[in-house]
Amino acid sequence: MKLHALKSFIAAATLILSLAPAHAALKVLACEPEWGALVRELGGDLVDVSVATTALQDPHQIQAKPSLIARARNADLIVCTGADLEIGWLPILLQQSGNGKVQAGQPGNFAAADSVRKLEIPVQVDRSQGDVHAAGNPHIQTDPRNIAQVASALGLRLQQIDPARASEYARRQADFAQRWQLAMSRWAALAAPLKGMPVVSQHKAFVYLYDWLGMKEVAVLEPKPGVEPSVSHLQTVLATLKATPARMVIAAAYQDSRASDWLTRNAGIAAVKVPFTVGGSDGAKDLFGLFDDTLARLLAAGVKR
Repeated sequence: MKLHALKSFIAAATLILSLAPAHAALKVLACEPEWGALVRELGGDLVDVSVATTALQDPHQIQAKPSLIARARNADLIVCTGADLEIGWLPILLQQSGNGKVQAGQPGNFAAADSVRKLEIPVQVDRSQGDVHAAGNPHIQTDPRNIAQVASALGLRLQQIDPARASEYARRQADFAQRWQLAMSRWAALAAPLKGMPVVSQHKAFVYLYDWLGMKEVAVLEPKPGVEPSVSHLQTVLATLKATPARMVIAAAYQDSRASDWLTRNAGIAAVKVPFTVGGSDGAKDLFGLFDDTLARLLAAGVKR
């Protein structure tokens, strides 16, 4: 009888072990939706991803709330843009989390901007210039070539902090890289009509997009980065456009559209809201959709039929 009970116990234990996951999912906190989406592409069911912001929030202006601190406390890896984009809230979040694994300089702290060539690096920075970042423009996610470079570095970081499953991360990274290269070739062909097109930006958020597509920024609605335009400044932009006409004014999904709408009414150009990140529109459900939808919106507004 005792032998029978022992056999039953062993069988039950074996069944429980077979049903339990062999390895707990890596807990990842992404600061922005684009990096959450990228981690999911590279990690699949190996990762448990939460995102600190949404596409309808200004990533500069986030509060380190207790719920966010709790997620940072439990994270194995934090993936952020870096380049001072999150300077107003990420240091507080990391400090309050008490999680040594994700502090700056640790393997569990990944800054995407460290992997790419940054544009608009200022010669000097002071408060009078507005929301200027000393490390350069941080909005790197609007260029798919940057996504490719970040994916390569992030894939290696995942392998480093979760070596037991490194081969699976490597496999997924290679698969993503292949699919991404094919998509970039398709996007390049679609975007050809946009090359050289003059545009207005609501915020200095699209320099990498313009660098990729060859578009030309002729004016910015904000007089300084992060400063809402006054009517007098908008009049100045309007005067500029009389000498240098633009095809459209571009804003991110999270931005107030009143300034863009004013320019549309007074300059007769299209106002285009691009998703800017994953989740910024119904079409931008993942990274591939982000660029599909962005190009569709730009082409619809900028290419005469």
